[in-house]
Amino acid sequence: MNEFKLIARLTRSLPANPSLVAGPGDDCAVLDCGRPGQYLLFKTDAVVEGVHFTAQATPEQIGHKALGRCLSDIAAMAGRPLAALVTAALPDNFDPAFVQRIYAGISALAQRHAVAIAGGETVRNPERLLLSVAMLGEVARDKCVRRGGAKAGDALFVTGELGGSLAGKHLDFEPRLAEAQWLAQNFPIHAMIDLSDGLAGDLRHILRMSRVGAELLSQAIPISRAAKLQARAQSSPPLLAALGDGEDFELLFTVAGGDAVRVLDGWKKQFPKLRLTCIGRITAAHGLKVRDKTGLHTLQTHGYVHFA
Repeated sequence: MNEFKLIARLTRSLPANPSLVAGPGDDCAVLDCGRPGQYLLFKTDAVVEGVHFTAQATPEQIGHKALGRCLSDIAAMAGRPLAALVTAALPDNFDPAFVQRIYAGISALAQRHAVAIAGGETVRNPERLLLSVAMLGEVARDKCVRRGGAKAGDALFVTGELGGSLAGKHLDFEPRLAEAQWLAQNFPIHAMIDLSDGLAGDLRHILRMSRVGAELLSQAIPISRAAKLQARAQSSPPLLAALGDGEDFELLFTVAGGDAVRVLDGWKKQFPKLRLTCIGRITAAHGLKVRDKTGLHTLQTHGYVHFA
């Protein structure tokens, strides 16, 4: 019973009402609350000591990550964040100054993206620190990008570089909000997701929701320097880290093949310091394959899965 099997079981018969446009299965819930031309986005996420961060993380980094994970999911829907509630579950021996520094990390990132921290909850959790963030955002109805719109023939793009996030990126990443909004405003983006569980795992979410397949070009996948150093130390292929490490918090999206060059050209002008790479294509045949120097192979690697 891994994470995704459990989610499927728990969400099989959940109640809904007419406001729910999209529920479980996407990066955010999408709500129609009667606002002209707008959907509300609703997201919750948590970070747990010993799972998402260790004792070596600074409190500011913990706060940054707790809020940043929700912001990254809002970005994946091409949305704009509005407000958040923070629940802090604290161990018995908590240090108030440490908790204040966590909130300083939350506040610094929230201010950069004009997010109101509207309140929350504090509760005792004897064994370890846990932070849970619930966030509201908004998106124009005709610009909301979901996971299920990929089409055969689409080009598959990823921002930044992948793998090796435990070297530090997972604690200080920048949610790709401006980039996602620019993409949605300027191009018909068919599907998008943020990379939290690894390219190999998160791409499969798009493929399953869109009922398509994909071919990746192994030589095109942008591998971070941290992943290459990690692979050298572990005597393993760097590509495995880029495919499966997770917590890159980059954008993975598809666009019609005919728009690929325009996307690349526009990106270079708009975001010259951030890499954008075409790493493959969407296929009508189901399954995830990777093409390397020896040919086309079914990809066996998966991303991070809780309880696996």
